[in-house]
Amino acid sequence: MPLSEHEQRLLEQMEQAMYAEDPKFASAMRGRSSRARQRRRLLFGGIGVVVGLVLVVLGVARSTVPIAVVGFVLMLAGAAFAATPERQGGPVGTVDASGATTARAPPRPAGTSSRASFLARLEQRWDRRRDGGWGG
Repeated sequence: MPLSEHEQRLLEQMEQAMYAEDPKFASAMRGRSSRARQRRRLLFGGIGVVVGLVLVVLGVARSTVPIAVVGFVLMLAGAAFAATPERQGGPVGTVDASGATTARAPPRPAGTSSRASFLARLEQRWDRRRDGGWGG
């Protein structure tokens, strides 16, 4: 349910007052930007790749296969961590006008409805052919 104009103005006034009173707290409450989070993911992933590479080289130099395998796995995990985007937590439900909450339906994968209708048409064709009606 969207906020009314009056509620939006009150919220903006409260934000401005909070910034004026304690700017450090206000900036901490705002949270990190998505760019900063992505930079941190890239940094940690890069560190994982470098440490993994060092372990692989040490494992090969000392002929210790388990160390090399752990290094390789760490390299893969670091690269995967750096390359995958951060999951976004969206709304978990909706609130209707009476104040009751309802759970949000899980998102369907793209193309599910067209795939389901395609399979339903194939099943109908198969049933018609099996029953003797060979029409397409």
